Amino acid sequence: MRVELSKEFRFEAAHRLTGLPSSYKCSRLHGHSFRVAITVEGDVDPKLGWFIDYGEIKTAFQPLLDNYLDHFYLNEVEGLENPTAENIARWIWDKLKTRLLGLKRVSVFETCTTACHYEGR
Repeated sequence: MRVELSKEFRFEAAHRLTGLPSSYKCSRLHGHSFRVAITVEGDVDPKLGWFIDYGEIKTAFQPLLDNYLDHFYLNEVEGLENPTAENIARWIWDKLKTRLLGLKRVSVFETCTTACHYEGR
């Protein structure tokens, strides 16, 4: 049996989008209550009855949350100089792709109605 598992995380952070006219509201410093969903995919081990423990997702992502994302100014994080939802999703993917078995998708919710879903290559 093949499954997808997701674990969600939340963080607060400030950012501004670069390269936009100064009249554009997102070019000004502002913050969001971000939500991130990390999705993995794989085959269920018939003996265990699961693919991986959700704790493995947390173990892989928590250092990124604690050291780079939660309550940080994202523009100052190396690789996130223009922290759009798209670039945040790709940055997370790049950090997790070798650390998390079966990484399938990274979803970044900037607001409760907007999200970017990234499935890296």
